[in-house]
Amino acid sequence: MRIILLLCCLVFSFSAHANIGDMPKEQQLAMKYMEALTDHDYSALRRFYSRETVFYDKTANTTYTGGRQIIGFLQRAHEGVLEYRLNIEHMFNTGSLVVIIGSYRLRGPGDQYGKPGKVIDLAVPGVTTLKFDNNTQRLVEQMDLMDYQTMSDQLESQ
Repeated sequence: MRIILLLCCLVFSFSAHANIGDMPKEQQLAMKYMEALTDHDYSALRRFYSRETVFYDKTANTTYTGGRQIIGFLQRAHEGVLEYRLNIEHMFNTGSLVVIIGSYRLRGPGDQYGKPGKVIDLAVPGVTTLKFDNNTQRLVEQMDLMDYQTMSDQLESQ
C-alpha cells in the first residue's frame, strides 16, 4: 500500500503541462506572443505586429489595426495594472491559426472600473484566436471573445 501511495505521489508531482519545445511551432509562437502581451513587453510585441495586423475584440465590437494603434490601446488598457496573466485551459491549432481557451487574470487599480481606491482582482474567461504569417512569423490577426458578463459580476461583488 505504501508503495502504491509513493508511486501516486511521484506521478502527480510532475507537471501536467507540455514542454514548450514539444508544441507545434505555431503554438510556440503563440506562447511567445502571449508572454510578451501579459508581460507588457511592447518592444517584443512590436516585432509581432505589422501595419496590417488586426486586433479585434469581437465581444466588445472593437478593432485596432496596425502595430502603432494596437500598442497604443494596450498601453492604455495596461496602465497601472499590477498583475496580468493568462491561465491556459486548452490550446490547439490548425495550420497558422492558434486557438487559446482560458482565463485572463487581472489585478490592478479599481479606478478604470468605477471602483476608486480599491484593488480589483478579476479572472475573465475567454477565447483568443491568433493567426500568424508562417513566413514572417508576424501576427496577422488576434480575435478575442471575452465573457464580459462574468467580469461585470465579479466587479459587482468587489
